[in-house]
Amino acid sequence: MERIKIAIVAGEASGDLLGSHLVAALRERLPHAEFAGIGGPKMIAAGVASWFPLEKLSVRGYIEALKSLPEILSIRRRLKRKLRDWQPHLFIGVDAPDFNLGLERYLRRRSITTVHFASPSIWAWRGGRIHKIKRAVDHMLVLFPFEKSIYDKAGIAATYVGHPLADTIPLETDLLAARDQLKLTHGAKIVALLPGSRQSELNLHADLFIQTALRLQDLMPEIQFLVPLTTKETRQLFEVALYRNAAHELRLTILFGHAQAAMAAADCVLVASGTATLEAALLKRPMVITYRVPKLTAMIMRAQRYLPYVGLPNVLAGRFVVPELLQDQATPDNLAQAVKVWLDDKPAREALHETFKNMHLELRQNTAQRATDAIIGLLQARGLQ
Repeated sequence: MERIKIAIVAGEASGDLLGSHLVAALRERLPHAEFAGIGGPKMIAAGVASWFPLEKLSVRGYIEALKSLPEILSIRRRLKRKLRDWQPHLFIGVDAPDFNLGLERYLRRRSITTVHFASPSIWAWRGGRIHKIKRAVDHMLVLFPFEKSIYDKAGIAATYVGHPLADTIPLETDLLAARDQLKLTHGAKIVALLPGSRQSELNLHADLFIQTALRLQDLMPEIQFLVPLTTKETRQLFEVALYRNAAHELRLTILFGHAQAAMAAADCVLVASGTATLEAALLKRPMVITYRVPKLTAMIMRAQRYLPYVGLPNVLAGRFVVPELLQDQATPDNLAQAVKVWLDDKPAREALHETFKNMHLELRQNTAQRATDAIIGLLQARGLQ
């Protein structure tokens, strides 16, 4: 039998995580399959040959993307040529819709089956993309339960697969065990600070998060902070910001990675909007969501937004269950007060825990297995299994 070749492309760290789980599950069912495309360290470890660095695609925001556009377009042109020569049986685009949908349309025209893993947020903004998706995608794998009906209505084949983080994170997380893992005092008041994983996010958020921590330490002198950072570059940016803000007296520990451990050990999380907000919810930790982008980017995004919230916990709940302080509302005083409210209000924390537990149960669907079943079905329909 012909060896099955599967191309897969992710565009940022969260996609690398999604893609790695999927590739690992597919390898169990298709042990002789080949995987190639673009991935980060997790996908590479799972066996994907990455032809270009994932970091080159990790750009957020209109203005930021414009600066990187020539290089991104060059990568896509070269990737098209490599895929045309390699002739995969199936292509999986993992998130990164602005990069992947055009690539998927190109491949679908050449009779290559296309799967998109994780729907773009068409329910939140830019809903018109559904038409582009219909031209590009043979099958959509959706992470959230309300998304499937959107695709059913549009006549696009879709499967609800749940979210892999809900499978990997335990239903109950032991705060004291997490503190033992990080050698932290059991009785301390601890706040995890997650300013983002990209250098561009650190440039926008580092000073804000540090100034917020300084305000909190004034309000609660015994408080401690954990800051998990994913790369040497983001750590360096944060350390320079500490010096710039004369924050040498902050009781703050910088971790290399270990974001989930930091959130699990914390009483509250201050987090830049993104996948980390879902991780915090699945860990059942109260949080304050914040985000800043350049003003022009914010204006464009605001004009195309449908929902009053941007954080995934609020989107999934269909209401504000945690505060969001964005753009001009994201001041050190506002953020410090919002974090302090969680730290002072035990009944509110307990009620939020139940909300997040129900959310966790709904998203726990054995995602990798469900996604693999859908992909195997597509291969079988084309006589490849």
